[in-house]
Amino acid sequence: MTTRPWIVDDDLWALIEPLLPPWPERSPGPRPVSDRLCLQGILFVLHNDIAWQLLPLELGFGSGQTCWRRLDRWQKAGVFDQLHQLLLAE
Repeated sequence: MTTRPWIVDDDLWALIEPLLPPWPERSPGPRPVSDRLCLQGILFVLHNDIAWQLLPLELGFGSGQTCWRRLDRWQKAGVFDQLHQLLLAE
């Protein structure tokens, strides 16, 4: 097992990326943190059982709030249910 299980390798990312909803063309604010980095931030928070606001910015995953919002967006879009079905079929 890797010492950093929140890192998403290329094979897993190839399964997940097509399931993610597209980013809105005209979204306000700065350019968003990449989906892959946000996913890794989400996994870091869950793996380490820390509060969202304690996600260290220096890891490069974006803020805890950013990761939480992306998690919420993906959950509402059914991404994790789709991923679960995809992995079961594998």
